[in-house]
Amino acid sequence: MLRPWLPVVFHLFGMKLPWLDPGDPFPKASEAWDADQPAPGLLAAGGALDVSTLRRAYSGGIFPWFSEGQPILWWSTDPRMVLYTGEFRLHRSLRKTLRKFIDDPRCEVRLDSAFGEVIRACSASPREGQSGTWIVPEMVQAYEAFHAAGYAHSVETWIDGELVGGLYCVGIGQAMFGESMFTRVPDASKIALAALVAFCRHHRIECIDCQQNTQHLASLGAREIPREEFVAAVARRIKQRGPVWKFEPVYWSELLSPRPAA
Repeated sequence: MLRPWLPVVFHLFGMKLPWLDPGDPFPKASEAWDADQPAPGLLAAGGALDVSTLRRAYSGGIFPWFSEGQPILWWSTDPRMVLYTGEFRLHRSLRKTLRKFIDDPRCEVRLDSAFGEVIRACSASPREGQSGTWIVPEMVQAYEAFHAAGYAHSVETWIDGELVGGLYCVGIGQAMFGESMFTRVPDASKIALAALVAFCRHHRIECIDCQQNTQHLASLGAREIPREEFVAAVARRIKQRGPVWKFEPVYWSELLSPRPAA
């Protein structure tokens, strides 16, 4: 996780980072810092988090990520961690959990019924390998506006009328970008992720962006691809018609029914 000492690193290494005023165009993703620079994938700083800027960023393979006390920082990592929905690994234990969840009338998956609660719960749950949150209040406010505009969505796990886990993501056309998840009971976030994969398979959405490599994501089938390949794919997918954001129980068959051989 980046810390507020990053401007000092700029000074020590003599590095220059483009500063954006609100409304400025982004540099090309290929101009982000390389692996041998202080913060690989860092592209620019400044700008704004309004709906138009966020849509332009995601459409170009760019995402915001910064900590309290830092300016807005924009990233485009190379390689990019992605989960192809056809490669999702449904481990035996999660398959068993899903069957119990689906058969229990007290349990359900909802989409977009509690986006604000989901993103705030995610903000209280550090990412794997991090000690704090990057979902600062400014980000929460921005993504709530992004949600109201129809681009940010929540996938929610409910038991007995209580929200027990979930995730939020960004969807532009058929380009899907995973952001963060949380859980309050064992496996609740995994159920939400499985639901998102099932939803994507049903709507022929091929890939979910995971941004950065983690052991947990890799265990579920995510892998790294070159940024150039990722950005080109996003450019195609944002032009395609997006899904209706409603989860139907029949979507579970995308995961639990035998699939034909490739």
